[in-house]
Amino acid sequence: MTLKLNDKYLGSFVSAEELSAIAPEVQAAHDLLTSRTGAGNDFLGWLDLPVNYDKDEAARIVEAAKKIQKSCDVFIVIGIGGSYLGARAAIEFCTSSSYNDLCKDTPKIYFVGNDISASHMAELLQICEGKDICVNVISKSGTTTEPAIAFRIFRDLLVQKYGKEGAKERIFATTDRAKGKLKELSDAEGYETFVVPDDVGGRFSVLTPVGLLPIAVAGIDIYAMMDGAAAAREAYAECDLANNDCYKYAAIRNILSRKGKSVEFFVSYEASLIMTAEWWKQLYGESEGKENKGILPASVSFTTDLHSMGQFLQEGSRIMFETVIDLQESSHGVEIPFEASNSDGLNFIAGKDMHYVNRQAFMGTVLAHTDGGTPTMVLELSKRGAAEFGYLVYFFEKAVAISGYMLGINPFNQPGVEEYKKNMFALLGKPGYEDRAAELAKKM
Repeated sequence: MTLKLNDKYLGSFVSAEELSAIAPEVQAAHDLLTSRTGAGNDFLGWLDLPVNYDKDEAARIVEAAKKIQKSCDVFIVIGIGGSYLGARAAIEFCTSSSYNDLCKDTPKIYFVGNDISASHMAELLQICEGKDICVNVISKSGTTTEPAIAFRIFRDLLVQKYGKEGAKERIFATTDRAKGKLKELSDAEGYETFVVPDDVGGRFSVLTPVGLLPIAVAGIDIYAMMDGAAAAREAYAECDLANNDCYKYAAIRNILSRKGKSVEFFVSYEASLIMTAEWWKQLYGESEGKENKGILPASVSFTTDLHSMGQFLQEGSRIMFETVIDLQESSHGVEIPFEASNSDGLNFIAGKDMHYVNRQAFMGTVLAHTDGGTPTMVLELSKRGAAEFGYLVYFFEKAVAISGYMLGINPFNQPGVEEYKKNMFALLGKPGYEDRAAELAKKM
């Protein structure tokens, strides 16, 4: 397993002198993080999670996953934000973006509770008709609007289909250890529960039971995933920019930001990494976007988006840089056939594997964008797998912590997220929000 930061395509954008100059700031951020004295230090459980996770609970997760695999055709995962993106990213990264079409010995997995779309819900209920269903509801409080609505609907469906006793064997709750409405309901109804750790924020929670149960249901080795994260924890323990690619990535981001590069594009060349990009966008957007600071995280999937965003990335305003995942090995081989007529003019690549062609497209694009004035970092990843995903997750988590402290913000809170909720509650007529509702009515 390897993950290596290749910075040779940064060209003249970042110099060795600039890295040396910013090293004291990296050291200061490292000290805040490792001494646990920085802002948000009560949410640092992810730091040692790869070696300190609850092994007994992990064993229960594996057993629950086996039970779910045997008892249902469709596994419904209810959650939003970090309770959704991480698990879906892991499943698609380790298996396929077409998991539900290709899975054989494991149930199809659908994610709900991440929006309030009536159409999405109706379509999913239609998919579930005539199928055996299990549900994993993920919520620390049990009162977050989007997942709470979805759970109310699916809990009612399961009770109608299996009866109250049958339903409780098919509902698994990942929630607070001791408090909250969902914990109270789970204890009262007899649902099996797993713990959302108090000291791990949602966007850092994929390697907790929040992500591990759905990941295990998909047939992925969660122990290998934790071992991968543990290897990254060891690799990135020391504050040494020459040998710590995680810290170097954080440092380069900050150097580029100070030069007006305010948008970072996460670039992949595999459909199986699209949801990893979505997880990364939450991790970086919610961690850094505060106090009118931060780098806007965006993503593209190449070569698809070269035919839509390619023009802007090549010649648009020079406010961006790219972080490209270079997947060096493919789990599949597809050879391009020879055609006697050569009607499409492609015989020059006949006999070559598609993965080889894809990597040449990657190299050609990196060179073009660099020449066009877009700084590019390349993260060279050996292959897709459970250990590799765990390693990549830890890399990005620690990098955003260092980067956030370098920005001078708390990387572990999200105060701005609450504003839309308060407005929504007021507009829906929730008791206690009458004054806010009156204020909003004047603005509409």
